[in-house]
Amino acid sequence: MEANIRESIAGGKKLGIMGGTFDPIHYGHMVAAETARIEFGLDRVLFIPTGSPPHKENRLVSDANLRYEMVEMSIQSNKDFMVSRMEIDREGTTYTVDTLRIIHNIFPQQDLYFITGTDALKEMLTWHEHEEIIRLAKIIGVSRPGYDSKNMIEKISQKYPFTKKRIAQIEIPALAISSTDIRMRVANDKPIRYLLPDEVRLFIKNKGLYNQESVRKTPFSSE
Repeated sequence: MEANIRESIAGGKKLGIMGGTFDPIHYGHMVAAETARIEFGLDRVLFIPTGSPPHKENRLVSDANLRYEMVEMSIQSNKDFMVSRMEIDREGTTYTVDTLRIIHNIFPQQDLYFITGTDALKEMLTWHEHEEIIRLAKIIGVSRPGYDSKNMIEKISQKYPFTKKRIAQIEIPALAISSTDIRMRVANDKPIRYLLPDEVRLFIKNKGLYNQESVRKTPFSSE
């Protein structure tokens, strides 16, 4: 992990970790991170763009450095948000459990809170070393209003009783926005303004991201 991030996080008691492809990052991600930070009293939220995620191997993913840049420009005005390259710079397939182990070893005294969408939470029992993930970090499942994940959380807690107080759900209205929809809008020449930071919108336009031609030509990246 980058030295400047270690220094900024050291001394805190609760660290939020928001992993994701962020292809692209949008206001839903940012509102989710800020809501989790306030509701759970987190000192900082660390955004970690994925490296080479096993669950994304069935679709093309934008270059990792471009995704990192989009996150970086989006969070720069919030002193409580940080972004790390730790998964991008790690070789091979990147697993959430490995990232959490590294962070836990660096900050053993801090409580870790892994922030993820309920769509991902739904698949948690299929994740690599999923039981260890829940031991290393408390899980905050963020969902759009009306999406009830209680049955899913109950299923996880039945299999692993120790998780009962380690998984929580919060509703985020802005999660009606999705990265998938933004990519489709760009590919079909539809507006994306006000769905994500303007700097990111212009970055996407200038780099030619998500248009139909670039999607066809872009190989799966190392994220």
